Amino acid sequence: MKKIFVLLTTMLLLNGCAESMALLGTSVSGASNGKILQSSLNSAISYGVKKQTGKAPLEHVKAYAEKINPEKKKEPCLSFLEKTNSEICTIVKKRLILTKSKIKYLN
Repeated sequence: MKKIFVLLTTMLLLNGCAESMALLGTSVSGASNGKILQSSLNSAISYGVKKQTGKAPLEHVKAYAEKINPEKKKEPCLSFLEKTNSEICTIVKKRLILTKSKIKYLN
């Protein structure tokens, strides 16, 4: 009876530890994987970009995508796959054409 009481008490006390670890989640796993520096550097750069330009990095990407593809045209990334229609593929194809023309101009 004493063993069961000790076991139940221990389980009750340790149950609270599991919940607090779940809340910490990414910071605990990041520390074990050595990604704290990467995470803090990413946050610092994002903050610096936002402070300098007034826009977050993702907002810059959205603005660039709207400038390159204003009609939001979708093209397949691969000719044999029809399910890959996306705006990103259109943007990448336009950039490739522009880069190829610049390379041909230099030669």
